[in-house]
Amino acid sequence: MTIQPKSYIEIAWNAIKVFSNDGTVDESELNFLLGLALRDQIIDADEKRVLAGIFERAEADSRLSATVRERIQEARRRHQIGQ
Repeated sequence: MTIQPKSYIEIAWNAIKVFSNDGTVDESELNFLLGLALRDQIIDADEKRVLAGIFERAEADSRLSATVRERIQEARRRHQIGQ
């Protein structure tokens, strides 16, 4: 029997790997993290909390591309993820 980790833990763990790579998030990495949250078609409160932290950290980086900034804003609006 395989135990699946809570999705928000999986998102946080993968975000650590993403940021440790080069300190920022690219579009494919962001889409991957969002995909983890959306596997069950719903982003729950824990996932929103974790994603909000990821978004804040990403947006604080001046190297973040305009495309990724727009995608983050779209995700915030679509899924009601706080700032």
